[in-house]
Amino acid sequence: MSQLKLWGRSSAFNVQKVLWLLGELSLSFEHQQAGGAHGGLEDQAFRGMNPHGRVPVLKDGNTIVWESHSILRYLAARCGAEALWPADPGARSLVDRWMDWSLASLQPAFMRLFWGYYRKPPEVWDRAGLRPALAECDRLFALLDGELAGRAYLAGEAFSLADIPAGTTLYRYFGMGLAVPRHPYVDAWYARLTARKAYQQAIMVPFEELRGRQDY
Repeated sequence: MSQLKLWGRSSAFNVQKVLWLLGELSLSFEHQQAGGAHGGLEDQAFRGMNPHGRVPVLKDGNTIVWESHSILRYLAARCGAEALWPADPGARSLVDRWMDWSLASLQPAFMRLFWGYYRKPPEVWDRAGLRPALAECDRLFALLDGELAGRAYLAGEAFSLADIPAGTTLYRYFGMGLAVPRHPYVDAWYARLTARKAYQQAIMVPFEELRGRQDY
């Protein structure tokens, strides 16, 4: 592969998904912190790569990819990582289903809770408003618990791209200081994820800089 370059601050949720996969694939890359306190998202050069002005953005030679899940699939395809994103259409569709479910259902629910609790200063907390977000997260994690009762990872007995979007939520969900319901098979899955070096390096990092901060 040509030299990869990734734009996005390390504490950004969607950037962390990409950092995790880059670690799993043992790929070397240049990392340009961007967004949040680092700024740069309004720069003309950045907007030329991603007109939406959001991170992550990946550059591989002359190829530029944005949107975190598109980057995950691109890297898996580019590296021939069939163990993570199978070539068989049926097996691949199972991975894709969990990735899309995470993006459409779990991540919005988690972000409502995280922003409502952690990203707001305590003096403007809407404690009553947190209850629906917490209940929705618990419903979705209970669903995952039922699925994980029969297998080690979301798409089977081996780790795959399916685990990255949903698994990225867990470190913050369990570590933001809010009491949340626990589920045994989700906890066992989390333990398997936290044993992975790439997860430790990309996901299990401090996020205190985000406390009480209401901008991106």
